[in-house]
Amino acid sequence: MRLAFVALPLLAGALGACEGGGDPVNQAMREASSANHAATVKDGQASGAGHGAGHAATGATAGDRAFAASESSMHQKMAAASGETVDEAYIAKMIAHHEGAVEMAEVALRESRDADIRRMAQAVIDAQTREIAEMRAWKPTTAPAA
Repeated sequence: MRLAFVALPLLAGALGACEGGGDPVNQAMREASSANHAATVKDGQASGAGHGAGHAATGATAGDRAFAASESSMHQKMAAASGETVDEAYIAKMIAHHEGAVEMAEVALRESRDADIRRMAQAVIDAQTREIAEMRAWKPTTAPAA
């Protein structure tokens, strides 16, 4: 599971690129992701038993439990998504990933009372829904005949 700790910041950076990087909501989310990753590595959890290893002794927090179903669903959908080419597999997996982000944002909208979190969650829903539509509309290009 160590790969997950390396891939998470890379994935966060890739998602930030989806919107061009200038959006303050995306910037705040990237900074929070970086801070969380840095804290995880500092605490020595990156070499632990895997994602969430820091909660092993105490169990999942209420916050963790709120997102458990949407996270599990996203990971299963991403693992099942495939394509004949790298391009097709990328699109299939990113659609599943973005759908997971929308599900998690819906949890935040439903559960959070913090205005900033609710605003960020709605921004994620709007952006990811738009990007899902763009990815679903993508059609593979054929290579020119040699």
